Amino acid sequence: MKDNTGNPLHLTSLNHISLVCKSVEESIDFYVNVLGFVPVRRPGSFDFNGAWLFSYGIGIHLLQSEDPEHMNKKDEINPKDNHISFQCESMGAVEKKLKDMGIHYVRQRVEEGGVYVDQLFFHDPDGFMIEICNCDNLPVIPLAGEMVRSCSRVNLQMIQQQKIPVVRP
Repeated sequence: MKDNTGNPLHLTSLNHISLVCKSVEESIDFYVNVLGFVPVRRPGSFDFNGAWLFSYGIGIHLLQSEDPEHMNKKDEINPKDNHISFQCESMGAVEKKLKDMGIHYVRQRVEEGGVYVDQLFFHDPDGFMIEICNCDNLPVIPLAGEMVRSCSRVNLQMIQQQKIPVVRP
């Protein structure tokens, strides 16, 4: 199986994440107005309520819960829980915007070899955790064989090697 170690399934990118929602409309509002996603067309053959959103090279598929009244919502923000992370240009601007919007968040700082990464964690309307960070400060160091890169440079190089056009929001 040595020939399968690099990319055994021949994957090219992360396409989307799916989230089950108590209210698709409330979640659309959050992902559009807080995180800047754009609603996109969803197949008309689907016979269930949902929405597709896209930005930053990733899709978010919202699915209406079949039993919204019994959905458990996480209230405690735990950075070690499941989450999706977004890189930002200015942590200060993000923190100010979250405060202005009245969104409760937890701030955390990670240090590795004198490099600092700031993180802000908060929940979407259903309790799914979102992280905003300046994680690009922290180099991606492969365990063997390749040079050090930042997260963005690794992604950019992979896109360039595959000759996939870069889509910018």
